Amino acid sequence: MKKLLTLCLAAAAATGSQAVVLFDNGAAAAGTPPLSVIRTGGTLLGAGAQASIPNIVADDFSVTGAGWNVESLTFYGYQSFAGSAFTFTGATWSVISGDVNTGTVVASGTASVTNGGLVGYRVSSTTLTNTDRAIFAVQADVADFTLAPGNYWLRWGLTGSLASGPWQPPTADGAVGNAAQSLANAAFATLVDAGDGLGVELPFTIQGSVVPEPATYAMLLAGAAAVLTITRRRQRS
Repeated sequence: MKKLLTLCLAAAAATGSQAVVLFDNGAAAAGTPPLSVIRTGGTLLGAGAQASIPNIVADDFSVTGAGWNVESLTFYGYQSFAGSAFTFTGATWSVISGDVNTGTVVASGTASVTNGGLVGYRVSSTTLTNTDRAIFAVQADVADFTLAPGNYWLRWGLTGSLASGPWQPPTADGAVGNAAQSLANAAFATLVDAGDGLGVELPFTIQGSVVPEPATYAMLLAGAAAVLTITRRRQRS
């Protein structure tokens, strides 16, 4: 009986635990072949995201529902002239509640990374076939942490084995946004494309599971209790 109760409670607690994409801030490349093209009027190929300097980039996101259990992060970057080789070696990251400079650090770490695949190339409108800047998905498995509903910033920098970069491309749709950058450990400021003077958005994804709503969790526990009641009755009959 106790074993059955334990299994039922474990099943209830595990609901929603399968890792899914919790947040996607925009595609790093799009189209066929997949490209990230400098937007009209812009000149920015990639922003410095070299954790070793440190040059750190950041963008914001919001947590909805009852909260998230975060299990991994995916960043997108390139090292010039890497070709098809994955040359990234690590990621430094932090999640900030509130202001990107003065908010509270709720989670942070330095992670080893794995190759999530070549997703496209960063190019200009006149060099659409150029393959010097291959954008890779850089996957970082992090120690699980929970985020309550609210507004946050994700800050990150990458390391790699080549001399050029890592560089952080904007999202492939050229969206105007409020991404930020810290150069050589200075305060974060809005990351602006010097060509048009406008801000940008940066691609990243957050993976994990959704925290069950209280009503959902209560329903699962009620179901577990019903199973136990039926089991007891059968044992007594």
